[in-house]
Amino acid sequence: MDEPDAQERSAIFEIRVPPELEAGAYSNFLSVWHSPAEFTLDFAVTQPTELADASDPNSPVRVPCRVVARVKIPPRLIFSILQSLNENMTKYEAAFGEIVVPRTEGKEPR
Repeated sequence: MDEPDAQERSAIFEIRVPPELEAGAYSNFLSVWHSPAEFTLDFAVTQPTELADASDPNSPVRVPCRVVARVKIPPRLIFSILQSLNENMTKYEAAFGEIVVPRTEGKEPR
């Protein structure tokens, strides 16, 4: 009897996190950009705000963001990532309640 090809077999993924990454990295900001070959996700932490032009009190506020992790993903995985995030968000809300996004004055949450 022939054994099934490796592609036909089910797989069990064992996630192994190196000790230096076990604590994870806190991020409260995400920037996403892409090229023809990949999506890049820059996870960052916002820093204290500052005026873009200190001599003009009406100038826009600059929010520096320090990248704590950059992840590059091939386009073929993006849909799977979005599905996984949606499934996990649904499970989170079932266990802990709706995720409430604070409103910014005059703006709808994104």
